[in-house]
Parts: sequence; C-alpha cells; structure tokens
Amino acid sequence: MILNYLSLSVILFCLGILGVISRRNVFTVFMAIELMLNAANLAFVALARLHESMDGHVLALMVMAVAAAEAALALAVVILLHKHKGKLDTNVFSLLKG
Repeated sequence: MILNYLSLSVILFCLGILGVISRRNVFTVFMAIELMLNAANLAFVALARLHESMDGHVLALMVMAVAAAEAALALAVVILLHKHKGKLDTNVFSLLKG
C-alpha cells in the first residue's frame, strides 16, 4: 500500500516538473511548483507511516507553512507583474531589471 502512495508521489512530482519546464504562464508555473510540494508531502507522510514515526507528518506541516508563505509572496509578485507589464508571461521577468 505504501508503494502505491510513493508511486503516486513520484508521478505527481514528475507532472509538476513537466509543468514548470513546459509552461510560460506564471500562474501555471506556480501551480506546478505547488503540485511538486504536495507530492513531496505525500512521500513524507507515506514514509512516516511506513516507519511508524511522526517525523514525516511534522515535516509535511512545515512544508505546508512554507508553501503558504511562498504562495503569498508569489501572488504579490504576480499582481505587480500584471500591473506593470499587463501580461503574465515568464519572459517578462527578464524585463524587470533596472
């Protein structure tokens, strides 16, 4: 049963990597990063269940807290990017210099 959860975690992580590499919209890249974080959380919890430990659960909670802070910061950057440039393409980030 644990192997199923770990396999699902690897599949979700690979889908997240594919989304980060192939997409140009900032929102879809952000959602792909969140998918990768949730895949890591699933692996942490599955391995903690395998070893009958609470360490993986605590680590998953900490990752969720960091992801919430990252989401707030990324949303602020996306709003400013859209306000200044009018589009959400990742190529616009190179224009933010100076």
